Amino acid sequence: MDAVLFDMDGLLVDSEKIWFQVESEVMERLGGDWGPADQERLVGGSMPSTVAYMLTASGASAHPDDVAAWMLEGMTHRLAGGVEMMPGAAELLAAVRRAGLPTALVTSSVRPIAEACLKGIGRDNFDHVVTGDDVMRTKPHPEPYLTAARLLDVAAARCVALEDSPNGVTAATAAGCRVVAVPSVLPIPTAPGRLVVNSLHEVDVDVLRALAARGAGR
Repeated sequence: MDAVLFDMDGLLVDSEKIWFQVESEVMERLGGDWGPADQERLVGGSMPSTVAYMLTASGASAHPDDVAAWMLEGMTHRLAGGVEMMPGAAELLAAVRRAGLPTALVTSSVRPIAEACLKGIGRDNFDHVVTGDDVMRTKPHPEPYLTAARLLDVAAARCVALEDSPNGVTAATAAGCRVVAVPSVLPIPTAPGRLVVNSLHEVDVDVLRALAARGAGR
């Protein structure tokens, strides 16, 4: 294992509930309704895909840039008050850094949202940060994880990625990473090269190394 790659929303920070609040408010502004089923369709997705879905579902004629701005304003306003780390996240980040392993944050969120979250997560925990603004194709495409591996100068096949959503797992797997999945909103099945756990409390550096070693032996 040459590096560890971390998703952000729902994996390191408990932000999915904040996304739901903001999405509900924006959808009301568009004249539509928002529910858990809508969020499930978008978890782990990008801002453009969320905006496109909202406009289609509401039938509103608002400009996509305006809707994205409303989303960004709502998220950054709430995140300014701090973020709640997911169980075990802070401990795992500290352990990975103590082990001297290179790290990257790989998120579909736009840069301002990532930076707001990083104030609580700790920017120093990551050697590189890849956001939805840094790639042409976001998760579930492998480009975000391939970009992170390139920035770290390692092979994606020698990285372990930690994710909470099917979109993220698909992206990391397609890039060639071994994956630890901690499902948040949607279930994620087990698969070769993938470890599914209930919480990051179940993960330490030895677990990550063991997963990487199993993958190398396939």
